[in-house]
Amino acid sequence: MKFSQVADCYEKIESTAKRLEMTDYLAELLKITSNDLIDKVVYLTQGKLYPDFVDIQIGIAEKLAIQAVAKATGKRENEIREDLARTGDIGETAQEFRAKKAQATLFKGEQLTVEEVYDTLDRMARASGAGSMDKKLSLLSGLLMAATPKEARYILRIVTGTLRLGIADMTVLDALAIAHGGGKEARAQLERAYNISSDLGKVAETVVRRGLKGIEKFAVSLGKPIRPMLAERLGSPEEILEKLSGKCVVEYKYDGERVQAHKQGDRVTLFSRRLENITDQYPDASELIKKNVRAKSVIMEAECVAINADTGEMKPFQELMHRRRKYGVREAMEEHPVSLFMFDILYFNGQDLTLKPFLTRRKKLEQTVVEDRRVRASTSEFIKTVEGLEQFFERAVEAGCEGIMCKSVDKNSIYQAGARGWNWIKYKREYKSEMTDTVDLVAVGAFYGRGKRAGTYGALLLATYNPEKDVFETLTRCGTGFTDEDLERLPEIMKKHKLIHRHPKVNSMVEADVWLKPVVVLEVLGSEITLSPIHTCAMGVIRKGSGLAIRFPRFTGNYRFDRAPTGATTNEEIVKMYRNQMRKVGST
Repeated sequence: MKFSQVADCYEKIESTAKRLEMTDYLAELLKITSNDLIDKVVYLTQGKLYPDFVDIQIGIAEKLAIQAVAKATGKRENEIREDLARTGDIGETAQEFRAKKAQATLFKGEQLTVEEVYDTLDRMARASGAGSMDKKLSLLSGLLMAATPKEARYILRIVTGTLRLGIADMTVLDALAIAHGGGKEARAQLERAYNISSDLGKVAETVVRRGLKGIEKFAVSLGKPIRPMLAERLGSPEEILEKLSGKCVVEYKYDGERVQAHKQGDRVTLFSRRLENITDQYPDASELIKKNVRAKSVIMEAECVAINADTGEMKPFQELMHRRRKYGVREAMEEHPVSLFMFDILYFNGQDLTLKPFLTRRKKLEQTVVEDRRVRASTSEFIKTVEGLEQFFERAVEAGCEGIMCKSVDKNSIYQAGARGWNWIKYKREYKSEMTDTVDLVAVGAFYGRGKRAGTYGALLLATYNPEKDVFETLTRCGTGFTDEDLERLPEIMKKHKLIHRHPKVNSMVEADVWLKPVVVLEVLGSEITLSPIHTCAMGVIRKGSGLAIRFPRFTGNYRFDRAPTGATTNEEIVKMYRNQMRKVGST
Protein backbone atom coordinates (compact mmCIF):
# COMPACT_ATOMS: atom_id res chain seq x y z
CA MET A 1 0.00 0.00 0.00
CA LYS A 2 1.35 3.43 -0.96
CA PHE A 3 1.98 5.83 1.88
CA SER A 4 0.73 8.61 -0.41
CA GLN A 5 -2.78 7.20 0.07
CA VAL A 6 -2.44 7.69 3.81
CA ALA A 7 -1.02 11.19 3.37
CA ASP A 8 -3.87 12.15 0.99
CA CYS A 9 -6.41 11.00 3.57
CA TYR A 10 -4.69 12.93 6.36
CA GLU A 11 -4.75 16.07 4.19
CA LYS A 12 -8.49 15.70 3.63
CA ILE A 13 -9.13 15.17 7.33
CA GLU A 14 -7.00 18.18 8.20
CA SER A 15 -8.97 20.34 5.75
CA THR A 16 -12.28 20.00 7.59
CA ALA A 17 -13.59 20.66 11.08
CA LYS A 18 -16.71 18.53 10.48
CA ARG A 19 -16.64 15.33 12.49
CA LEU A 20 -18.77 13.33 10.03
CA GLU A 21 -16.51 14.26 7.12
CA MET A 22 -13.42 13.26 9.10
CA THR A 23 -15.02 9.91 9.89
CA ASP A 24 -15.99 9.31 6.26
CA TYR A 25 -12.49 10.13 4.97
CA LEU A 26 -10.94 7.77 7.50
CA ALA A 27 -13.47 5.03 6.74
CA GLU A 28 -12.54 5.20 3.05
CA LEU A 29 -8.87 4.81 3.94
CA LEU A 30 -9.58 1.81 6.17
CA LYS A 31 -11.65 0.17 3.42
CA ILE A 32 -8.69 0.12 1.02
CA THR A 33 -6.15 -0.92 3.66
CA SER A 34 -5.06 -4.55 3.51
CA ASN A 35 -5.65 -6.87 6.47
CA ASP A 36 -1.96 -7.13 7.31
CA LEU A 37 -1.58 -3.34 7.45
CA ILE A 38 -4.80 -2.23 9.14
CA ASP A 39 -3.28 -2.15 12.64
CA LYS A 40 -0.27 -0.15 11.46
CA VAL A 41 -2.44 2.43 9.68
CA VAL A 42 -4.59 2.79 12.80
CA TYR A 43 -1.54 3.29 15.03
CA LEU A 44 -0.04 5.87 12.63
CA THR A 45 -3.37 7.71 12.60
CA GLN A 46 -3.11 7.86 16.39
CA GLY A 47 0.39 9.32 15.94
CA LYS A 48 2.14 6.26 17.38
CA LEU A 49 3.56 2.86 16.48
CA TYR A 50 2.06 0.77 19.26
CA PRO A 51 -0.63 1.14 21.92
CA ASP A 52 0.28 3.36 24.88
CA PHE A 53 1.01 0.47 27.22
CA VAL A 54 3.83 -0.79 24.98
CA ASP A 55 6.84 1.22 26.02
CA ILE A 56 8.17 1.85 22.50
CA GLN A 57 8.06 5.47 21.37
CA ILE A 58 9.63 7.22 18.40
CA GLY A 59 10.92 10.06 20.56
CA ILE A 60 12.34 12.47 17.99
CA ALA A 61 13.12 15.91 19.39
CA GLU A 62 12.76 19.06 17.31
CA LYS A 63 16.54 19.50 17.10
CA LEU A 64 17.03 16.09 15.47
CA ALA A 65 14.07 16.69 13.15
CA ILE A 66 15.68 19.93 11.95
CA GLN A 67 18.94 18.11 11.28
CA ALA A 68 17.09 15.44 9.29
CA VAL A 69 15.25 18.00 7.16
CA ALA A 70 18.53 19.83 6.48
CA LYS A 71 20.28 16.61 5.48
CA ALA A 72 17.39 15.50 3.24
CA THR A 73 17.08 18.84 1.45
CA GLY A 74 20.70 20.01 1.32
CA LYS A 75 19.88 23.17 3.27
CA ARG A 76 21.63 24.63 6.29
CA GLU A 77 20.10 23.99 9.70
CA ASN A 78 19.71 27.71 10.42
CA GLU A 79 17.55 28.05 7.29
CA ILE A 80 15.30 25.28 8.56
CA ARG A 81 15.09 26.89 12.00
CA GLU A 82 14.21 30.29 10.52
CA ASP A 83 11.39 28.82 8.45
CA LEU A 84 10.18 26.79 11.42
CA ALA A 85 9.96 29.99 13.47
CA ARG A 86 7.67 31.35 10.74
CA THR A 87 5.44 28.29 10.26
CA GLY A 88 5.47 26.88 13.79
CA ASP A 89 5.13 23.45 12.16
CA ILE A 90 8.09 21.20 11.36
CA GLY A 91 5.86 19.24 8.97
CA GLU A 92 4.98 22.31 6.92
CA THR A 93 8.61 23.42 6.88
CA ALA A 94 9.72 19.97 5.71
CA GLN A 95 7.09 19.99 2.97
CA GLU A 96 8.20 23.38 1.66
CA PHE A 97 11.92 22.54 1.57
CA ARG A 98 11.26 19.07 0.18
CA ALA A 99 9.17 20.62 -2.60
CA LYS A 100 12.02 22.98 -3.52
CA LYS A 101 14.45 20.05 -3.58
CA ALA A 102 12.11 18.02 -5.82
CA GLN A 103 11.73 20.93 -8.27
CA ALA A 104 15.48 21.40 -8.42
CA THR A 105 16.29 17.76 -9.12
CA LEU A 106 13.21 16.72 -11.15
CA PHE A 107 13.85 13.23 -9.74
CA LYS A 108 11.10 10.76 -9.10
CA GLY A 109 12.09 7.70 -7.14
CA GLU A 110 10.14 4.65 -6.08
CA GLN A 111 6.97 5.50 -4.18
CA LEU A 112 7.09 4.92 -0.43
CA THR A 113 4.91 2.18 0.98
CA VAL A 114 3.21 2.08 4.37
CA GLU A 115 5.40 -0.91 5.26
CA GLU A 116 8.59 1.05 4.54
CA VAL A 117 7.48 4.07 6.56
CA TYR A 118 6.29 2.03 9.53
CA ASP A 119 9.32 -0.28 9.58
CA THR A 120 11.73 2.66 9.37
CA LEU A 121 9.98 4.48 12.20
CA ASP A 122 10.01 1.27 14.23
CA ARG A 123 13.77 0.89 13.74
CA MET A 124 14.19 4.50 14.85
CA ALA A 125 12.11 3.89 17.97
CA ARG A 126 14.11 0.80 18.91
CA ALA A 127 17.53 2.39 18.34
CA SER A 128 19.37 2.74 21.65
CA GLY A 129 22.80 2.99 23.16
CA ALA A 130 25.94 4.53 21.68
CA GLY A 131 25.39 5.96 18.21
CA SER A 132 21.60 5.72 18.43
CA MET A 133 21.07 9.41 17.61
CA ASP A 134 23.20 9.12 14.48
CA LYS A 135 21.26 6.03 13.45
CA LYS A 136 17.93 7.79 13.97
CA LEU A 137 19.14 10.78 11.99
CA SER A 138 20.28 8.57 9.12
CA LEU A 139 17.00 6.62 9.04
CA LEU A 140 14.81 9.72 9.19
CA SER A 141 16.74 11.73 6.62
CA GLY A 142 16.75 8.73 4.28
CA LEU A 143 13.00 8.40 4.65
CA LEU A 144 12.50 12.10 3.92
CA MET A 145 14.68 11.87 0.80
CA ALA A 146 12.41 9.14 -0.54
CA ALA A 147 9.21 10.96 0.40
CA THR A 148 7.11 13.39 -1.60
CA PRO A 149 6.68 16.83 -0.01
CA LYS A 150 3.23 15.92 1.33
CA GLU A 151 4.48 12.61 2.72
CA ALA A 152 7.37 14.41 4.38
CA ARG A 153 4.90 16.72 6.15
CA TYR A 154 3.06 13.86 7.83
CA ILE A 155 6.14 11.76 8.52
CA LEU A 156 7.70 14.67 10.42
CA ARG A 157 4.48 15.30 12.33
CA ILE A 158 4.21 11.65 13.33
CA VAL A 159 7.79 11.38 14.57
CA THR A 160 7.60 14.63 16.55
CA GLY A 161 4.19 13.87 18.06
CA THR A 162 2.39 16.74 16.29
CA LEU A 163 0.12 14.93 13.82
CA ARG A 164 -2.83 17.22 14.76
CA LEU A 165 -5.55 15.52 12.74
CA GLY A 166 -8.23 16.06 15.37
CA ILE A 167 -9.02 12.34 15.20
CA ALA A 168 -9.86 10.79 18.56
CA ASP A 169 -10.06 7.09 19.36
CA MET A 170 -13.86 7.16 19.23
CA THR A 171 -13.73 8.59 15.70
CA VAL A 172 -11.46 5.73 14.64
CA LEU A 173 -13.99 3.27 16.11
CA ASP A 174 -16.78 4.95 14.14
CA ALA A 175 -14.73 4.67 10.95
CA LEU A 176 -13.94 1.01 11.64
CA ALA A 177 -17.61 0.26 12.22
CA ILE A 178 -18.52 1.86 8.90
CA ALA A 179 -15.65 0.30 6.95
CA HIS A 180 -15.64 -3.23 8.37
CA GLY A 181 -18.49 -3.66 10.86
CA GLY A 182 -21.44 -3.17 8.56
CA GLY A 183 -22.34 0.29 9.86
CA LYS A 184 -22.18 2.57 12.90
CA GLU A 185 -24.42 0.24 14.89
CA ALA A 186 -21.36 -2.01 15.31
CA ARG A 187 -19.57 0.75 17.20
CA ALA A 188 -20.72 -0.53 20.63
CA GLN A 189 -19.15 -3.97 20.08
CA LEU A 190 -15.89 -2.46 18.85
CA GLU A 191 -15.82 -0.04 21.76
CA ARG A 192 -16.24 -2.85 24.29
CA ALA A 193 -13.30 -4.69 22.71
CA TYR A 194 -11.22 -1.52 22.85
CA ASN A 195 -12.20 -0.77 26.45
CA ILE A 196 -10.97 -4.13 27.72
CA SER A 197 -7.79 -4.21 25.62
CA SER A 198 -6.73 -0.55 25.14
CA ASP A 199 -5.37 -1.65 21.76
CA LEU A 200 -7.11 0.03 18.84
CA GLY A 201 -4.83 -1.62 16.28
CA LYS A 202 -5.68 -5.08 17.60
CA VAL A 203 -9.39 -4.27 17.46
CA ALA A 204 -9.00 -3.17 13.83
CA GLU A 205 -7.01 -6.28 12.89
CA THR A 206 -9.58 -8.55 14.54
CA VAL A 207 -12.63 -7.04 12.86
CA VAL A 208 -11.09 -7.16 9.37
CA ARG A 209 -9.84 -10.73 9.76
CA ARG A 210 -12.60 -12.36 11.82
CA GLY A 211 -15.49 -9.90 11.67
CA LEU A 212 -17.84 -9.09 14.54
CA LYS A 213 -17.75 -12.73 15.69
CA GLY A 214 -14.08 -12.26 16.42
CA ILE A 215 -14.82 -9.02 18.26
CA GLU A 216 -17.40 -10.84 20.42
CA LYS A 217 -14.65 -13.21 21.57
CA PHE A 218 -12.40 -10.36 22.71
CA ALA A 219 -11.39 -11.03 26.30
CA VAL A 220 -9.59 -9.37 29.16
CA SER A 221 -5.95 -10.41 29.10
CA LEU A 222 -2.94 -9.88 31.33
CA GLY A 223 -0.48 -7.25 30.17
CA LYS A 224 -3.11 -5.22 28.33
CA PRO A 225 -4.64 -2.57 30.59
CA ILE A 226 -8.41 -2.21 30.82
CA ARG A 227 -9.52 1.37 30.19
CA PRO A 228 -10.51 2.73 33.62
CA MET A 229 -14.09 3.23 34.72
CA LEU A 230 -14.90 6.81 35.72
CA ALA A 231 -17.30 8.27 38.28
CA GLU A 232 -20.07 10.81 38.07
CA ARG A 233 -20.43 13.45 40.77
CA LEU A 234 -23.26 14.82 42.87
CA GLY A 235 -23.38 17.57 45.48
CA SER A 236 -25.29 16.06 48.42
CA PRO A 237 -25.82 12.76 50.24
CA GLU A 238 -29.56 13.00 49.56
CA GLU A 239 -28.99 13.13 45.79
CA ILE A 240 -26.49 10.29 45.93
CA LEU A 241 -28.78 7.90 47.82
CA GLU A 242 -31.72 8.82 45.62
CA LYS A 243 -29.65 8.03 42.53
CA LEU A 244 -28.43 4.73 43.99
CA SER A 245 -31.88 3.44 45.05
CA GLY A 246 -31.41 4.30 48.72
CA LYS A 247 -28.35 2.15 49.40
CA CYS A 248 -24.70 1.88 48.38
CA VAL A 249 -21.22 0.93 49.44
CA VAL A 250 -19.08 3.96 50.26
CA GLU A 251 -15.29 3.92 50.14
CA TYR A 252 -12.57 6.35 51.05
CA LYS A 253 -11.40 8.37 48.05
CA TYR A 254 -7.65 8.46 48.54
CA ASP A 255 -5.48 11.34 47.35
CA GLY A 256 -3.01 9.33 45.31
CA GLU A 257 -2.28 7.91 41.87
CA ARG A 258 -4.68 5.36 40.46
CA VAL A 259 -2.84 2.25 39.25
CA GLN A 260 -3.96 -0.93 37.54
CA ALA A 261 -1.83 -3.89 38.59
CA HIS A 262 -1.42 -7.00 36.42
CA LYS A 263 0.15 -9.96 38.25
CA GLN A 264 1.12 -13.26 36.64
CA GLY A 265 3.14 -15.44 38.95
CA ASP A 266 5.97 -13.27 40.25
CA ARG A 267 5.71 -10.79 37.40
CA VAL A 268 3.88 -7.53 38.14
CA THR A 269 3.12 -4.75 35.67
CA LEU A 270 1.66 -1.41 36.75
CA PHE A 271 -0.31 0.91 34.47
CA SER A 272 -1.31 4.50 35.12
CA ARG A 273 -4.74 6.03 34.65
CA ARG A 274 -3.50 7.05 31.18
CA LEU A 275 -2.52 3.42 30.44
CA GLU A 276 1.22 4.08 30.57
CA ASN A 277 3.52 1.40 31.93
CA ILE A 278 4.83 2.89 35.20
CA THR A 279 6.23 -0.31 36.72
CA ASP A 280 9.79 1.06 36.83
CA GLN A 281 8.66 4.07 38.86
CA TYR A 282 7.15 1.99 41.65
CA PRO A 283 9.36 -1.06 42.33
CA ASP A 284 8.18 -1.01 45.95
CA ALA A 285 4.53 -1.20 44.86
CA SER A 286 5.34 -4.18 42.63
CA GLU A 287 6.97 -5.99 45.55
CA LEU A 288 3.97 -5.26 47.78
CA ILE A 289 1.62 -6.81 45.23
CA LYS A 290 3.80 -9.90 44.84
CA LYS A 291 3.76 -10.35 48.61
CA ASN A 292 0.19 -9.37 49.48
CA VAL A 293 -1.99 -10.58 46.60
CA ARG A 294 -2.99 -14.25 46.67
CA ALA A 295 -3.55 -15.19 43.04
CA LYS A 296 -1.62 -16.81 40.21
CA SER A 297 -3.00 -14.26 37.76
CA VAL A 298 -4.96 -11.15 38.65
CA ILE A 299 -5.82 -7.62 37.55
CA MET A 300 -6.58 -5.20 40.38
CA GLU A 301 -7.03 -1.48 40.78
CA ALA A 302 -5.50 0.45 43.62
CA GLU A 303 -4.76 3.93 44.82
CA CYS A 304 -1.03 4.40 45.30
CA VAL A 305 -0.61 6.91 48.13
CA ALA A 306 2.50 8.62 49.47
CA ILE A 307 2.93 8.01 53.19
CA ASN A 308 5.03 9.15 56.11
CA ALA A 309 7.14 6.08 56.78
CA ASP A 310 7.47 7.01 60.46
CA THR A 311 3.80 7.65 61.25
CA GLY A 312 1.92 5.91 58.43
CA GLU A 313 0.04 9.12 57.71
CA MET A 314 -1.02 9.77 54.14
CA LYS A 315 0.64 12.61 52.24
CA PRO A 316 -0.96 14.74 49.48
CA PHE A 317 -0.89 13.70 45.83
CA GLN A 318 1.86 16.20 44.98
CA GLU A 319 4.34 14.10 46.96
CA LEU A 320 4.02 11.34 44.37
CA MET A 321 5.42 13.62 41.69
CA HIS A 322 8.85 12.91 43.16
CA ARG A 323 8.37 9.31 41.98
CA ARG A 324 7.80 10.35 38.35
CA ARG A 325 11.37 9.89 37.16
CA LYS A 326 13.61 7.63 35.09
CA TYR A 327 16.71 7.99 37.23
CA GLY A 328 17.27 7.93 40.97
CA VAL A 329 14.23 5.70 41.45
CA ARG A 330 15.65 3.86 44.45
CA GLU A 331 16.50 7.10 46.24
CA ALA A 332 13.02 8.51 45.54
CA MET A 333 11.45 5.25 46.76
CA GLU A 334 13.26 5.54 50.09
CA GLU A 335 12.42 9.23 50.51
CA HIS A 336 8.79 8.91 49.37
CA PRO A 337 7.44 5.44 50.20
CA VAL A 338 3.91 4.44 49.23
CA SER A 339 0.98 2.37 50.45
CA LEU A 340 -1.57 0.61 48.27
CA PHE A 341 -5.32 0.75 48.86
CA MET A 342 -6.97 -1.87 46.64
CA PHE A 343 -10.46 -0.92 45.47
CA ASP A 344 -11.43 -3.26 42.61
CA ILE A 345 -10.58 -6.60 41.04
CA LEU A 346 -11.21 -7.11 37.32
CA TYR A 347 -9.66 -10.51 36.58
CA PHE A 348 -8.85 -13.50 38.76
CA ASN A 349 -7.07 -16.70 37.71
CA GLY A 350 -8.42 -16.65 34.16
CA GLN A 351 -11.89 -15.30 34.99
CA ASP A 352 -13.09 -11.93 33.64
CA LEU A 353 -14.83 -10.14 36.52
CA THR A 354 -15.69 -6.88 34.74
CA LEU A 355 -19.24 -8.05 34.02
CA LYS A 356 -19.83 -9.21 37.60
CA PRO A 357 -21.76 -6.93 40.02
CA PHE A 358 -19.77 -4.78 42.40
CA LEU A 359 -20.50 -6.74 45.59
CA THR A 360 -19.21 -9.93 43.94
CA ARG A 361 -16.02 -8.15 42.92
CA ARG A 362 -15.60 -6.59 46.35
CA LYS A 363 -15.92 -9.97 48.11
CA LYS A 364 -13.34 -11.49 45.76
CA LEU A 365 -11.00 -8.53 46.35
CA GLU A 366 -11.18 -8.96 50.13
CA GLN A 367 -10.44 -12.68 49.76
CA THR A 368 -7.44 -11.97 47.53
CA VAL A 369 -5.63 -9.23 49.48
CA VAL A 370 -3.47 -10.08 52.48
CA GLU A 371 -3.61 -6.87 54.49
CA ASP A 372 -0.78 -5.27 56.41
CA ARG A 373 0.26 -1.69 57.21
CA ARG A 374 1.31 -1.02 53.59
CA VAL A 375 -1.40 -2.89 51.64
CA ARG A 376 -5.11 -3.10 52.37
CA ALA A 377 -8.52 -3.05 50.79
CA SER A 378 -10.01 0.43 50.63
CA THR A 379 -11.97 1.35 53.75
CA SER A 380 -15.64 0.77 52.97
CA GLU A 381 -19.08 0.55 54.53
CA PHE A 382 -22.60 -0.38 53.45
CA ILE A 383 -24.79 2.74 53.82
CA LYS A 384 -28.57 3.22 53.72
CA THR A 385 -29.05 6.62 55.40
CA VAL A 386 -28.02 10.20 54.78
CA GLU A 387 -26.67 10.41 58.32
CA GLY A 388 -24.54 7.34 57.82
CA LEU A 389 -23.10 8.70 54.58
CA GLU A 390 -22.30 12.07 56.17
CA GLN A 391 -20.56 10.38 59.10
CA PHE A 392 -18.51 8.16 56.83
CA PHE A 393 -17.57 11.19 54.77
CA GLU A 394 -16.31 13.05 57.81
CA ARG A 395 -14.22 10.06 58.84
CA ALA A 396 -12.69 9.89 55.36
CA VAL A 397 -11.72 13.56 55.43
CA GLU A 398 -10.32 13.24 58.94
CA ALA A 399 -8.18 10.31 57.75
CA GLY A 400 -6.60 12.52 55.08
CA CYS A 401 -8.74 11.54 52.09
CA GLU A 402 -10.19 13.97 49.55
CA GLY A 403 -13.69 12.56 49.83
CA ILE A 404 -15.61 9.34 49.24
CA MET A 405 -16.75 7.10 46.40
CA CYS A 406 -20.34 5.85 46.50
CA LYS A 407 -20.86 2.63 44.55
CA SER A 408 -24.01 0.96 43.32
CA VAL A 409 -24.88 -2.46 44.78
CA ASP A 410 -27.53 -3.28 42.16
CA LYS A 411 -27.20 -6.47 40.13
CA ASN A 412 -26.26 -4.35 37.09
CA SER A 413 -23.33 -2.68 38.88
CA ILE A 414 -20.74 -4.03 36.43
CA TYR A 415 -17.34 -2.46 35.82
CA GLN A 416 -18.05 -0.03 32.97
CA ALA A 417 -14.61 -0.01 31.33
CA GLY A 418 -13.79 3.26 29.59
CA ALA A 419 -17.08 4.87 30.61
CA ARG A 420 -18.35 7.43 33.09
CA GLY A 421 -21.53 6.18 34.71
CA TRP A 422 -23.80 6.31 37.73
CA ASN A 423 -22.53 3.04 39.17
CA TRP A 424 -19.87 5.16 40.84
CA ILE A 425 -20.49 8.63 42.28
CA LYS A 426 -17.80 10.75 43.89
CA TYR A 427 -18.47 13.18 46.70
CA LYS A 428 -15.90 15.67 47.94
CA ARG A 429 -15.83 18.16 50.79
CA GLU A 430 -15.88 21.14 48.40
CA TYR A 431 -19.25 20.19 46.90
CA LYS A 432 -20.95 21.56 50.00
CA SER A 433 -20.73 25.24 49.09
CA GLU A 434 -21.03 26.87 45.69
CA MET A 435 -17.93 26.29 43.58
CA THR A 436 -15.21 25.49 46.06
CA ASP A 437 -14.66 22.22 44.23
CA THR A 438 -11.78 22.12 41.80
CA VAL A 439 -12.23 21.18 38.16
CA ASP A 440 -9.70 19.77 35.70
CA LEU A 441 -9.60 21.86 32.53
CA VAL A 442 -7.67 21.59 29.28
CA ALA A 443 -5.53 24.46 27.96
CA VAL A 444 -6.64 25.20 24.38
CA GLY A 445 -5.27 28.71 23.92
CA ALA A 446 -3.10 31.40 25.47
CA PHE A 447 -2.96 35.19 25.71
CA TYR A 448 0.24 37.24 25.75
CA GLY A 449 1.12 38.95 29.01
CA ARG A 450 1.74 42.64 29.65
CA GLY A 451 3.80 44.58 32.14
CA LYS A 452 5.57 42.12 34.44
CA ARG A 453 4.26 39.27 32.33
CA ALA A 454 5.59 40.62 29.06
CA GLY A 455 7.46 37.93 27.18
CA THR A 456 5.33 35.11 28.54
CA TYR A 457 1.65 34.20 28.69
CA GLY A 458 -0.60 36.30 30.86
CA ALA A 459 -3.55 33.89 30.81
CA LEU A 460 -4.73 30.58 29.39
CA LEU A 461 -7.99 29.73 27.65
CA LEU A 462 -9.33 26.63 29.37
CA ALA A 463 -11.97 24.18 28.27
CA THR A 464 -14.09 21.24 29.39
CA TYR A 465 -14.49 18.02 27.40
CA ASN A 466 -17.76 17.13 25.65
CA PRO A 467 -17.59 13.32 25.19
CA GLU A 468 -20.81 13.17 23.17
CA LYS A 469 -19.45 15.48 20.47
CA ASP A 470 -15.78 14.68 21.12
CA VAL A 471 -14.87 18.38 21.34
CA PHE A 472 -13.44 20.77 23.92
CA GLU A 473 -15.70 23.68 24.93
CA THR A 474 -14.23 26.83 26.46
CA LEU A 475 -15.18 27.60 30.05
CA THR A 476 -12.88 30.33 31.28
CA ARG A 477 -9.84 32.53 30.79
CA CYS A 478 -7.50 32.02 33.71
CA GLY A 479 -4.57 34.27 34.63
CA THR A 480 -4.62 34.10 38.44
CA GLY A 481 -2.79 31.67 40.70
CA PHE A 482 0.35 31.36 38.59
CA THR A 483 3.60 31.94 40.48
CA ASP A 484 6.59 33.65 38.86
CA GLU A 485 8.08 30.21 38.37
CA ASP A 486 4.88 29.00 36.71
CA LEU A 487 4.94 31.96 34.33
CA GLU A 488 8.55 31.26 33.39
CA ARG A 489 7.75 27.60 32.72
CA LEU A 490 4.53 28.14 30.75
CA PRO A 491 6.07 28.91 27.33
CA GLU A 492 8.35 25.86 27.60
CA ILE A 493 5.51 23.57 28.77
CA MET A 494 3.24 24.73 25.94
CA LYS A 495 5.92 25.04 23.24
CA LYS A 496 5.38 21.64 21.64
CA HIS A 497 1.60 22.08 21.75
CA LYS A 498 1.45 25.42 19.87
CA LEU A 499 -0.70 25.55 16.75
CA ILE A 500 -1.02 28.14 13.99
CA HIS A 501 -4.79 27.81 13.99
CA ARG A 502 -7.55 26.63 16.29
CA HIS A 503 -7.57 22.87 16.79
CA PRO A 504 -10.55 21.24 15.00
CA LYS A 505 -11.71 19.67 18.26
CA VAL A 506 -11.87 23.03 20.04
CA ASN A 507 -15.18 24.91 20.04
CA SER A 508 -14.44 28.55 20.89
CA MET A 509 -16.01 31.94 20.31
CA VAL A 510 -13.02 33.55 22.02
CA GLU A 511 -9.98 34.40 19.84
CA ALA A 512 -6.77 33.42 21.59
CA ASP A 513 -3.41 35.03 20.78
CA VAL A 514 -1.92 31.52 20.56
CA TRP A 515 -3.82 28.31 19.93
CA LEU A 516 -2.77 25.12 21.71
CA LYS A 517 -3.30 21.46 21.05
CA PRO A 518 -5.67 20.23 23.79
CA VAL A 519 -3.20 18.19 25.84
CA VAL A 520 -2.22 19.91 29.10
CA VAL A 521 -4.71 19.59 31.97
CA LEU A 522 -4.71 22.06 34.88
CA GLU A 523 -6.61 22.07 38.15
CA VAL A 524 -8.68 25.23 38.64
CA LEU A 525 -10.79 26.67 41.43
CA GLY A 526 -13.36 29.47 41.06
CA SER A 527 -15.90 31.45 43.05
CA GLU A 528 -18.97 30.35 41.10
CA ILE A 529 -20.31 29.15 37.77
CA THR A 530 -22.21 31.75 35.75
CA LEU A 531 -24.00 32.12 32.44
CA SER A 532 -21.80 33.46 29.66
CA PRO A 533 -22.51 34.87 26.20
CA ILE A 534 -18.97 34.09 24.95
CA HIS A 535 -18.00 30.67 26.34
CA THR A 536 -19.21 27.53 24.58
CA CYS A 537 -19.38 25.07 27.49
CA ALA A 538 -22.96 23.72 27.53
CA MET A 539 -24.05 26.41 25.07
CA GLY A 540 -27.86 26.64 25.04
CA VAL A 541 -28.37 24.02 27.75
CA ILE A 542 -29.37 26.40 30.54
CA ARG A 543 -30.42 29.37 28.43
CA LYS A 544 -30.62 29.89 24.69
CA GLY A 545 -27.54 31.72 23.40
CA SER A 546 -25.62 31.31 26.65
CA GLY A 547 -22.91 28.93 27.77
CA LEU A 548 -21.34 28.52 31.20
CA ALA A 549 -18.20 30.10 32.62
CA ILE A 550 -16.21 30.17 35.84
CA ARG A 551 -16.15 33.49 37.66
CA PHE A 552 -12.80 34.50 39.20
CA PRO A 553 -10.90 31.35 38.22
CA ARG A 554 -7.61 30.56 39.93
CA PHE A 555 -4.95 28.00 39.03
CA THR A 556 -4.29 25.83 42.07
CA GLY A 557 -0.69 25.15 41.04
CA ASN A 558 -1.48 21.55 40.14
CA TYR A 559 -0.72 20.43 36.59
CA ARG A 560 -2.66 17.18 36.04
CA PHE A 561 -0.01 15.42 33.97
CA ASP A 562 -1.51 12.14 35.17
CA ARG A 563 -4.80 12.89 33.41
CA ALA A 564 -5.58 12.59 29.71
CA PRO A 565 -7.43 15.57 28.16
CA THR A 566 -10.45 13.33 27.49
CA GLY A 567 -10.50 12.58 31.21
CA ALA A 568 -10.91 16.26 32.10
CA THR A 569 -14.07 17.70 33.64
CA THR A 570 -16.96 17.36 31.20
CA ASN A 571 -19.56 19.89 30.09
CA GLU A 572 -22.25 17.75 31.76
CA GLU A 573 -20.40 17.90 35.07
CA ILE A 574 -20.25 21.69 34.87
CA VAL A 575 -24.01 21.81 34.15
CA LYS A 576 -24.70 19.63 37.20
CA MET A 577 -22.45 21.78 39.38
CA TYR A 578 -24.26 24.91 38.15
CA ARG A 579 -27.71 23.47 38.85
CA ASN A 580 -26.60 22.23 42.26
CA GLN A 581 -25.24 25.69 43.00
CA MET A 582 -28.55 27.25 42.00
CA ARG A 583 -30.49 24.89 44.27
CA LYS A 584 -28.30 25.86 47.20
CA VAL A 585 -28.75 29.56 46.46
CA GLY A 586 -32.51 29.06 46.30
CA SER A 587 -32.58 27.33 49.68
CA THR A 588 -30.76 30.10 51.56
